[in-house]
Amino acid sequence: MSSVMSLSSYRMHKIYLAATMKYGLGSDDPEELAYYNKIKKEMDDMKNETVKKGIPLNWDTPEGMDK
Repeated sequence: MSSVMSLSSYRMHKIYLAATMKYGLGSDDPEELAYYNKIKKEMDDMKNETVKKGIPLNWDTPEGMDK
């Protein structure tokens, strides 16, 4: 992770925007490519996770809450 730290916050933000908006990076810098690929992988992992929708309904009222 030390290679990512050498990128400026401005450059990291630009790479993040490119990755999230599905743009190409347009750079051959290995540090920038590694960060870009990391963001893309995290996005793919989030896409594959199941999403729990709705509000869970619990009809069992805890003791003392019904008073």
